[in-house]
Amino acid sequence: MKKRLVLWIVVSLFIAGGVSLLASTHPDGYEKTGEQLGFIDRATSYLHSPLPDYAIPGVHSWLSTSLAGILGVAITFVLFLLLGKMAGKRR
Repeated sequence: MKKRLVLWIVVSLFIAGGVSLLASTHPDGYEKTGEQLGFIDRATSYLHSPLPDYAIPGVHSWLSTSLAGILGVAITFVLFLLLGKMAGKRR
């Protein structure tokens, strides 16, 4: 079972690193609407993004986007692993 889990983690990280390079550079629907209606300049953010625009600050190349994808998958995995362990302890 552990070998299978490790395989899926490696596959997920590989896909995240590669597929993140195909992400669109165009703004999403909310951002585009804000630009068209002229209120994007007044937009505020209540939370700080650790990976703004799917990039790692200070790294300027395709590697930044790829690492951001890998890091995002790794963080998500660790969070759900911890949640699963906490839920398992309640039983």
